[in-house]
Amino acid sequence: MTFLSIAETRRLLLDHQSTVRDEVAATLRAIGDTDPGLGAYLRVASDEALRAAEANDLLIRVAGADAWRDRPLLGVTVAVKDLIQTADLPTTRGSRLANDRPDVDAPVVARLRAAGAVVVGKTTTSEYGWSASTVSRVAPPTRNPWDRSRTAGGSSGGSAAAVAAGLCTVALGTDGAGSIRIPAAFCGVVGYKPSFGRVPYVPPCADRLSHLGPIGRTVADVAAVADVIAGFDVGDPDSGVAWPEVERQPSRLRVGWLEFPGTADEVRSVSERLHPVLGELGHRLERLDLPFDDPYPALVDTLAAADAAGTSAADEELCDPGRLAIVRYGRTVTGAAVSRAEETRLRLRAGLGAVWGRYDLLAMATVPIEPFDVDAIAPAWAADPAELRWLAWSPATYPFNMTGQPAISLPVGLTSAGLPVGVQLVGPVGGDRLLLAAAAQIEALLSPLPALPEPATKG
Repeated sequence: MTFLSIAETRRLLLDHQSTVRDEVAATLRAIGDTDPGLGAYLRVASDEALRAAEANDLLIRVAGADAWRDRPLLGVTVAVKDLIQTADLPTTRGSRLANDRPDVDAPVVARLRAAGAVVVGKTTTSEYGWSASTVSRVAPPTRNPWDRSRTAGGSSGGSAAAVAAGLCTVALGTDGAGSIRIPAAFCGVVGYKPSFGRVPYVPPCADRLSHLGPIGRTVADVAAVADVIAGFDVGDPDSGVAWPEVERQPSRLRVGWLEFPGTADEVRSVSERLHPVLGELGHRLERLDLPFDDPYPALVDTLAAADAAGTSAADEELCDPGRLAIVRYGRTVTGAAVSRAEETRLRLRAGLGAVWGRYDLLAMATVPIEPFDVDAIAPAWAADPAELRWLAWSPATYPFNMTGQPAISLPVGLTSAGLPVGVQLVGPVGGDRLLLAAAAQIEALLSPLPALPEPATKG
């Protein structure tokens, strides 16, 4: 029951083969059985979720099929990354520095509840989402459901692990340099980063790199959630950005294949399973050289300066030691350096504009390596924060935060070690509908991943 899609959940409820309380209770049991060995959740909202389920069941009994008219996610269980504010649960942001109890939900959470979704808990994250693993000082590290000695990725690792292990139907994540797509790839699920500003991020991030989006087991599920949470909110001025909508049907697309330095041979081999699928769909695939220089130095200055601005010297004792190294570097970043970083971002966006004159989508392996050790913040060569390479190992994700383009990671297969590999599709800004439609086409022809290994389904 806890691995049902949104459509399957709705069908069971409509046919009176299940109730929302049944769905929620099954999810809570699965969390109790599995999560102690996984670490996907920081807090579980058992009582609140059951009360919401009973209210939804009453609505269904009274309104029947009409209950779904304005509530497309009625009865769907949702987990919320602990960077996102919730009125009924503390928001610690993976840090000893924060323990917010806001009076209202973030706009995305309020929209999910209004659409009938039931929030079952808050998922783990690194401190303020600083690293692309889910290691913090407030909770044990989140483990990969496919191999619990490996990382689930991050910083939305708790959300991705919860979805992969059947501990919710969909989950919310945030993505400032790959934090939705990296854990989705590592955990074998779908992670979608919408065009910048399509979904309101409240309170907004000073770096203007962060996107908010869904993680699910199918493209249809993440698309359904994205439809609900998108749209302007006054709390995020960037959510009013009006990208021109790309009106293009997903037929006979021109797809550019990128390969990034450092891609492991087995990751390359598994990710290239996408190629014959594109041909079968009638799309034209072309390999192309990277159309931009690595913008990583600009990313570092942007993120570090923003982190430093929000962290005082009095906070240092409570900071994650890894993040503290970034904060201290950020205090040395000059205004001129921040301006140069912004100039790099603008040049990157302008340079990719020419690419969209030749291609409809770009495709690549989401992450060039397999998941690393669960206790690490990065592969060994990038694990010393003082060397400022803590995100450099994921070169296919952060460029598209800097450009604001929509991107989605799909599971494409397993390595010989039984670890998932994801492929990333990237569309032009405003091309979200085209991207999701093409991803759904591709998903339908990809072989589904096998069931999780036995330890992932038991506590």
